Amino acid sequence: MPFLHGFRRIIYEYQPLVDNIMCVIGMEEEDHDGRVRSPEEESAVCAALAELLEREGPSEVFLEGISYALFKVAERGLLGAAQVLLRYGADLNFEDPVSYYNPLHIAVLRNRPSMVRLLVSHGADVEKRDRIHESSPLDLASEESERLPCLLTLLDMGARVNAEDKHRKTPLLHALASSDGLTVHNTENIRLLLQRAPPPPTARTVESSLVFLVKEALEASAEDAAQIGSFCLETTRLLMAHGVDPSCCLNDGEPSLTQTSLEHFDLLFPLAVLLIQSGASLVCSLHGGSCWSAHSLLFQRLQAALQRSPDQSRASELIEQAEVLLDLARVDSPLLHPPPRLPLSAPDQPHAQALADMHSRMLAADSSPPSLRRLCRAFLRAQLRPWPLQDRVGSLPLPDRLKKFLLPER
Repeated sequence: MPFLHGFRRIIYEYQPLVDNIMCVIGMEEEDHDGRVRSPEEESAVCAALAELLEREGPSEVFLEGISYALFKVAERGLLGAAQVLLRYGADLNFEDPVSYYNPLHIAVLRNRPSMVRLLVSHGADVEKRDRIHESSPLDLASEESERLPCLLTLLDMGARVNAEDKHRKTPLLHALASSDGLTVHNTENIRLLLQRAPPPPTARTVESSLVFLVKEALEASAEDAAQIGSFCLETTRLLMAHGVDPSCCLNDGEPSLTQTSLEHFDLLFPLAVLLIQSGASLVCSLHGGSCWSAHSLLFQRLQAALQRSPDQSRASELIEQAEVLLDLARVDSPLLHPPPRLPLSAPDQPHAQALADMHSRMLAADSSPPSLRRLCRAFLRAQLRPWPLQDRVGSLPLPDRLKKFLLPER
């Protein structure tokens, strides 16, 4: 096996040279960080390292030894030692026989942005993928919020923001897929990646990961659900601000983000509000109303939730939430075109009359054409997208009263 062969070569051939190098620079093999040296101390260490390399130059394993040492010093962020090793010919593409990462990969994983800059400036391939996972340095940087400095450095040095791995995952998808909303929040990584490039063709896959996380929140404890929900809300804002369509059915027949939020609006009310306020389509943007429509999903969920809620106060809250969502929907879509009939509960079912009354109010609201002012508001809001609209409306030379009319959700 190549793995075992490479490991034996470290132990029996060039590990002694690596040990000598690490000893000279004051780093034992097991240490991962050292104290900060003064410039004078750093200069003395580099001189001692150069002297050692001059002596060891004739060794048959010299190049492999100093290349593996470069991997080790890159992991620790030792810039001076790395410069000396590079001057003596250390291989930037050397792969650690255990992890198969190269010096640039390990510098990113250990969040060493200065080392990343040094290696790339000396010719390290900023797109080089590891042999096991085929992750690029940018993929690795996107997966942890602590690696944001490395992410920024790589982007500044030319890394392709929408490059795909063998699974067609972009760095944006790596950032989202690595986030659980509890211990890992890659919001700033996601924000930076979206700022550097428009959403790629795999945006639906990105949305699929977000839908998966939203469904995780539905099954989590109340405390965990609140944390996951907060992350999902912020990520949804970012994605919609950069043009991602939340109402398009996903791959393999998965429901879209908008459909999921409306199917569980009583549990995902803040998300449903955000999507509707942001102008998300109220029908499937891929298949149209024959796939799903907002009013049908709302009534179906409301009916099911009311049947499970004998408490009158909770029932009133559910009805109020549904009506709030419908009112918000009319801001951007003055005509909702509800179906004349819905499969409402039997008259003897709890809250059947409340549902019937709500449906009647909905039909009455759409029985006459919307006013010109409502149509104008919907048109202006559509021209000002993507969301958020507050800053765009605020910058318009309009009276405060008119700005308030354009933003009724405030």
